This record gives sequence, C-alpha cells and structure tokens, in this order.
Amino acid sequence: MKKRSFISIIICMCLMATLILTSCGEKADTESKSSKNTTATYVESDDFSYMALVNKTHKLPKNWEKQLKTVKMTNSVGDEVETEKKAYDAYQKLKAALKKEKIYVDLDSARRSVKEQQRIMDDFTKQYGADYAAKTVAKPGYSEHHTGLALDLYLIVDGKDIVENEDMIKFTEIWAKIHKLLPKYGFILRYLEGKEHITGYGYEPWHIRYIDDAKAAKEITDKGITFESYLGTASEDPVKIDYGKSKLYTKKQLEAAVIQIKCKFAFWHECKLENIRYAGDKAVTEKNLKWINSLDKNNKYKKICEFLMDFHTPEKSKDDALESDHEYKDYQWWLAQNEEGGWDIVSQGY
Repeated sequence: MKKRSFISIIICMCLMATLILTSCGEKADTESKSSKNTTATYVESDDFSYMALVNKTHKLPKNWEKQLKTVKMTNSVGDEVETEKKAYDAYQKLKAALKKEKIYVDLDSARRSVKEQQRIMDDFTKQYGADYAAKTVAKPGYSEHHTGLALDLYLIVDGKDIVENEDMIKFTEIWAKIHKLLPKYGFILRYLEGKEHITGYGYEPWHIRYIDDAKAAKEITDKGITFESYLGTASEDPVKIDYGKSKLYTKKQLEAAVIQIKCKFAFWHECKLENIRYAGDKAVTEKNLKWINSLDKNNKYKKICEFLMDFHTPEKSKDDALESDHEYKDYQWWLAQNEEGGWDIVSQGY
C-alpha cells in the first residue's frame, strides 16, 4: 500500500481503479476474455509455499509465519520494509534489470503481519464501529501482504520519489515496461484491470507477487489471467457489463460503482459472475434516496444508483446465505455516492 494517511493504508484499493477508467460510452461491455485454466490445481496447505493463494476467500496458511524467512531494508524515503528473503533477492535482480532500462523503482511496502492487521482492525472498530471497520480494513489473515511475497513498488522519476497512487498511475508506459520484465524474475502483476470480481481489488500496477516460477509467471502474464485462474480456483469466462443510457451519470461514474460491486462479489467463494447492468435512471427517485439514507444514518447521501446482477453459485456453496448450484437473477445492488465522490454499497439482495 502507498505511503499516505493512516486510513488510506488499509482502504480497499478498489477506489484507485476509478483513476484509470476509460472515457464515456453507452453500450454494454464485456470485461473478461474467456480463457482455459492451466493444468495447475491449487491444494490447500498449512505450510509455506511460493504458490500459496491468499485473498479474500483463502486465508494465510496456519504455519506460514513460523516458517517465513525475511530480510529488512530501508527505502529511499526512510521507511523500513520487510520482505521474504528469496523474493527480495529476485526483486534486486529485477531492479538492476530495470536500471539498465533507465527505470528506477524502490519498495514501498511488503510484509505486514497478521498481528499488525488485527491491531488496525481493533483500532478502527473502537474508533468508528464494527460496520465501518469491516468496510475499510482488510480482514486479518486474508491480506496477501501477510505472505512477504507481495511487493508494492514506487517510482523514482528524474530523481524524485513518486509514492502517491494518483501520481504513479499516470506513468503507464513505465509500468508497461516493468510488467514485461516481471516473469523473468518469478513475479506476476497481481491485480489486473477488469478482474476485480476475482481478485477483490482494483487495478494496481505497483503490486507485484513473487511465485518463484518463471515459467508459470510467463504463462500467467502472457495469457493475461489472474493467479486465481491459473490455480483453478476461479473462472475467467466473459462478464457482460451494461451501463445503459443514463442522463444522470457518466459511464465513468457508473464504472466506479461497478468496481465496488465486483470487489464485494470476490468475497463469494467460487461464484461465477455472468453480468451486471444498470437498472436505469428510473430507480433514482426521492423515495429511494430517503430509503437509502434510512439504512445508513451516518451519512447524508444525495446521489444513488441501482444495479442488477446475474450469477451462479458453486455446486457446494461455502456461503451460508447463498443456495448451492443456483442461478441468481436480478440480484440487486444499491449504492450511494459519499462526500469524497466514491460509491458506498448500502444495500444488496432481493
């Protein structure tokens, strides 16, 4: 996570994806290309593995922190960063290769312990309440940064440290060159654009993951698939997004809302997302606005929108609230725009 305010360190990075969304349009989009999974099959284990999957539905292996070997370094802005040893060695090789291309990077953050994450969660719960903490703080044990294998980079351009997300996101050509070199050193880009419903996070060009397998890293990169898809825990079948024709919101505004929905959907273990569609301006009424504000009395929302979703649950659903092997149609999502201009999910369901 980038070096900003205390809150921004743990707020879901889905919000950053709104900075790189394309300009306005009106017709339906297909966000993911269908791709077949590899022969890789993910097997849960309590032990350390460079191919371990840690995300919103897969917890850090039980014995991980006992087996983890790390090194600490101080970056160019004076912050101490802890990284898994082999991942750090690979990073140094990547950094040297980038330097030859006159691209300069440093480590912003890497490992964050489960204990530290729990402390943040407890502090936010005490200060803001359990509901707010649950929406803004990554659940302890489910952050990839616990592994020490997830590295957040920042750029050094013309001798200046570029550490803010909104500044770094502008250097698209530099990131493209960095991403091209990742597989050679066993790294992958972890959070891809358009795959928020799988990863649970918006596009982060700075967040790379070490998997200690250059061949697998190249396959993942060349196919443009997620780590989840490579391991066979998620499907990348096409997802249809229909933004309709709104006179109230631009497509960019509606895209930002959809990203919030997709990030939340990633919590639903192995569910297959089929489509999301804007319910239309007709849902934006004073009556519905009043209802939304009655649900969240901590905010005074002025703008709302509704989306409908179709999805299918796995044969044996791990989510108690969802029926197994069931086709859900017209599942509702109600969102409201907060003071910062982002969207809050206020209500969902039927």
